[in-house]
Amino acid sequence: MDRRSEPNRSAIYATTLVAFLAIAGIAVVDPILPAIGEAIGVTAWQVELLFTAYIAVMALGMIPATLASGRFGFKPVLITGVSVVGLAAILASFSDNIVQLSVLRGVWGLGNAMFFATAMVVLVNLAVDREWVVGLFETALGLGFAVGPLIGGLLGEVSWRLPFFVCGVFMVLALGVASRKLREPTNRQAPVRVGQIFATYRRPAFIALCVVTAAYNFVFFVVLGYTPLFLGLDVIPLGLAFTGWGLGLAAGIMVIGHRLAHRIGAVQTVGVAIAGLLVCMVLFATSTSTAEALVVLVLAGLCMGLANANLTDLALGLGSSDRRVATGAFNLVRWGAAAPAPIISGKLAEQSLSLPFWVGFGVLAVGVLVYLAFAHLMAAGYGERVLWSRWNRAAADTEHEPVGETY
Repeated sequence: MDRRSEPNRSAIYATTLVAFLAIAGIAVVDPILPAIGEAIGVTAWQVELLFTAYIAVMALGMIPATLASGRFGFKPVLITGVSVVGLAAILASFSDNIVQLSVLRGVWGLGNAMFFATAMVVLVNLAVDREWVVGLFETALGLGFAVGPLIGGLLGEVSWRLPFFVCGVFMVLALGVASRKLREPTNRQAPVRVGQIFATYRRPAFIALCVVTAAYNFVFFVVLGYTPLFLGLDVIPLGLAFTGWGLGLAAGIMVIGHRLAHRIGAVQTVGVAIAGLLVCMVLFATSTSTAEALVVLVLAGLCMGLANANLTDLALGLGSSDRRVATGAFNLVRWGAAAPAPIISGKLAEQSLSLPFWVGFGVLAVGVLVYLAFAHLMAAGYGERVLWSRWNRAAADTEHEPVGETY
């Protein structure tokens, strides 16, 4: 499709820029996790509270944020969310202990819930081409994950507080962009009810997608939250390592994910992604050198990019026809499953450094089994077919062919 046919390009690009700044603001924290633990004298699992508090509040905040957007409009909720994130980030830079930091990260998560519950719906409602705008949004997330750790590593070398403060500055910039450029969709919709969100879980194909996504996102945050501690690198090398991971993620989204989906289907592309990530968990757990773990980290990012390029679009296709409802229901599962991953990883690491990856492998293996059992259902709901359903159909056709007479 010719992008000139998109009448709301300015507002779409502005919302995407805000998404990039929001994710970059999250990712700047990753390289400084070990430095925070050392500076304020806390254990690995206590440092992981910074991730768990953030993700848990974000998951719980998805439904209220979705309801608020139906009542007050998308723009006020999104701008409030960006403002809350900016304030929490700046205050976090002045924190003195893990409790203050965790509380502020929770507030930060609430602000991000307001943003992520509205941003995708705004984009999809403003755009003519849904696939293009979903790809644009996921690309912004991938680039944010690529750039954020590099900035965090460079600033964290000065002080672990500085990345938090700079994240707040990013949000101030995002607030300026959102205030000036963001537009409400012209088709005003009726307020969303809680019952509508939970009714979405009655759809078998959507439930299957949610189970697969829950397992995947748990592993996503094992990698994002625990690997910085596992690698044992200084701040700048760690920032560069996660920049490599972010580039792999961005490549999976921008270069491979949608192209592969056009060739083999979105559902089968997700299958390739989670199978590859399952192998990465084994490689992480059995790695014997930092160099080996770094290569696996980039490969994991690539697999995650393939998944991220297609999961959101699948959720919109398999969920409620009301995109606000589909997004709210999907994000509740997506982030809710991710919340315990960092703190569980931190506790498991006290027993063995490789144990978090083996647990991640077990969780994702469940997701893979569910995928194998129900991929045909997801594909049918999305207008696709998976390869093994064709094999099964061919076998069934063969069984029902009339047997010729023997003379």
